[in-house]
Amino acid sequence: MGLQRRAAHDQVPAQARPALNIVLAILASYLLGATPTSYIAGKLGRGIDLREHGSKNLGATNVYRILGWKYAIPVALFDIAKGALPVLVFSHPAWLAVAAGAAAVLGHMFSPYVRFKGGKGVATAAGMFLALAPVAVLIAIPVWGICLWVTGYVSLSSIFAVLTVPIWVTLVQPSSQYVFWASIALVVLIIFAHRKNISRLLAGTESRFRTRPSGRPAVRPSDQ
Repeated sequence: MGLQRRAAHDQVPAQARPALNIVLAILASYLLGATPTSYIAGKLGRGIDLREHGSKNLGATNVYRILGWKYAIPVALFDIAKGALPVLVFSHPAWLAVAAGAAAVLGHMFSPYVRFKGGKGVATAAGMFLALAPVAVLIAIPVWGICLWVTGYVSLSSIFAVLTVPIWVTLVQPSSQYVFWASIALVVLIIFAHRKNISRLLAGTESRFRTRPSGRPAVRPSDQ
């Protein structure tokens, strides 16, 4: 009888362990995504808080505006890695990979390390989908580049490229339902993050991302 009670007692932690592992995986993904890369770059580069300069956004575009390409490129690559790594580490089951990637994106946008004021999530989301649906992202990247070249608006290019992701996912991975619905959620999240940019675009006051002949960036505060 004592043995039966002990066996029953030991079964509880074993049953709870998978759920605990899932919670820890999502939490770890969120905290990784929340790493304030742009904030760190600002502190290391000039000893400044990027939330007080330029667009006041902790994203690679604002890093480029304030610190230049030398810092912007590593920041962008690290932000992409923040989205891709959780998906690759927690790749099974498929829904967990999606949940981990989404947690990283939310962490980037709402980082507890910087009072929940982060970036707009485009680079981290790109990393997430680069791991989930690489072909779809490789198609969306030229869409972003062409739109930026034609319009000069980083925000509009990001929104337009993200809007096409569900289409590419449907075409190249028609059986990946979790990835498809994640791409729909991504569209909603990115549009929400760019709501102020959308207002400025409609009002005709959004600034363009251009490079002056001297090579100095010409991004103004309303860029992302």
